[in-house]
Amino acid sequence: MESMAIVANKKRVNEEVNVIQESQKRKYLSDAFTPKGTIKSRSYITISVVSFLLIFLVWWYECNLGGVNSMFLPSVASTFESAKHMFLKENFLFDIWMSVQRVLLGFAISAVVGIPLGLLIGTYAPVAAFLEPLFSFFRYLPASAFIQLFILWIGIGESSKVAIIIVGSLAQIILMVATNVRNVSISLVEVSYTLGVTRGSVFWKVLLPKCMPDIVDTLRMVLGWAWTYIIVAEMVGASEGVGFMITQAGRQFMISKIFVGIITIGIIGLALDMMCMFFKKILFPWNED
Repeated sequence: MESMAIVANKKRVNEEVNVIQESQKRKYLSDAFTPKGTIKSRSYITISVVSFLLIFLVWWYECNLGGVNSMFLPSVASTFESAKHMFLKENFLFDIWMSVQRVLLGFAISAVVGIPLGLLIGTYAPVAAFLEPLFSFFRYLPASAFIQLFILWIGIGESSKVAIIIVGSLAQIILMVATNVRNVSISLVEVSYTLGVTRGSVFWKVLLPKCMPDIVDTLRMVLGWAWTYIIVAEMVGASEGVGFMITQAGRQFMISKIFVGIITIGIIGLALDMMCMFFKKILFPWNED
């Protein structure tokens, strides 16, 4: 009788566990489709992979069954063959390396200059009044308009290409970082005063720690924009680089090579974006996001 009671107990416990698991599963699925809901990392990766596969499936269908002219849209196979030839025979890795150097150098200079200025603009009203309108004006100036000026001022070497990246990135970083600082709740500052934080140290003890994760997100966004200027930057006397290759391929109507260049830039950008998110989690584990 005792063993039968134990078996019945175990059965009841298993049934309760199953009920709890089913309810948690239902809750997880409903939460995933609520505003600002979350999903597991594995589900996120799976859905992301599916989205890319769907794009390639549509691409393959349009080229092979949809009747799209290859002059306008090369097939997946021809694009892959072009990529293979470019990497093995045309030293495309060197082009990638040159473009990565230019973008990262220009972006790094923009970040080193822009982050302190953005912090000052977002923290102190007189600095904002002095600098913010200036950089708001500068933000709307197209980087391509500076090509001839940079050729005249600094020549056609690497400096002019990096300068184009800086023109496209600096003002964006400054104004977005200023917004990150302003988004810090004023109640945090007021509470810090009641806890004994001085006016001079509130920046270091409250504002900067709170907005740093947001600044990393800002840098992620602007780094993506910096890559969009590489085509313009490599118009300035370049003889190598992904942007230069795309321009040359366009002049020769080599559409598959253009696709290889575009996809390459996207892959590099995605890798850099994931690196930024990884380091954000490492540096700011306390951040809720």
